[in-house]
Amino acid sequence: MSLRGTQHYGNCLDSVPLRVRSAVEGARRLDFPFCVRPEIGRLLAVLAGGLPAGARAGETGTGTGAGLAWMVDAARDDVTFVSIEQDGDRVAVARTVFADRANVEILHGDSATIVEQGPFDLLVLDGGPGSGKGDDVPVDPTSCLVPGGLITVDDFTPMSQWPPTHGGEIDTARLHWLTHPALDATEIRVAPDLAVVVGRRRHRTGR
Repeated sequence: MSLRGTQHYGNCLDSVPLRVRSAVEGARRLDFPFCVRPEIGRLLAVLAGGLPAGARAGETGTGTGAGLAWMVDAARDDVTFVSIEQDGDRVAVARTVFADRANVEILHGDSATIVEQGPFDLLVLDGGPGSGKGDDVPVDPTSCLVPGGLITVDDFTPMSQWPPTHGGEIDTARLHWLTHPALDATEIRVAPDLAVVVGRRRHRTGR
């Protein structure tokens, strides 16, 4: 969920996939400001579009379904998706957005339970616990990803030094993912003020 992400669709709503537009319009009706930004949505579409037949993707923090819509629109029809949202009103909107897609499941509950739904070929940590930001415990990629599976953690300020910092202190959450021994990870700058960490679970460890 991106800070003020919903407002970033103000000048481009006519150019995004129809399902994304429906999710954003639902967010506006609920006065929900945290839709995934279009820049992140396009990256998610690229990643989801590369998933193999029969893959499974997970997401935390559904919101009204904007990020999920970017992925579902780009992925194969036989890729299955599960996304978790704690707010009932947002769940209702998201379920309406995907009412015609039997391969998409929207769960109402605690995002920490996402690990119970895996392992995944793609896991998007977009809200709630699991990212390691704040005081929450990051998910274990060896438990929630298949070998070669992808994980994304979004809404970082682009890194300008090493080790990365945030608020004048070492950014331990970002450092956790970039140096995780089970991942090959990097930071992708999607806008001048916005970056996403993307990691792939290694097929072999200890290299």
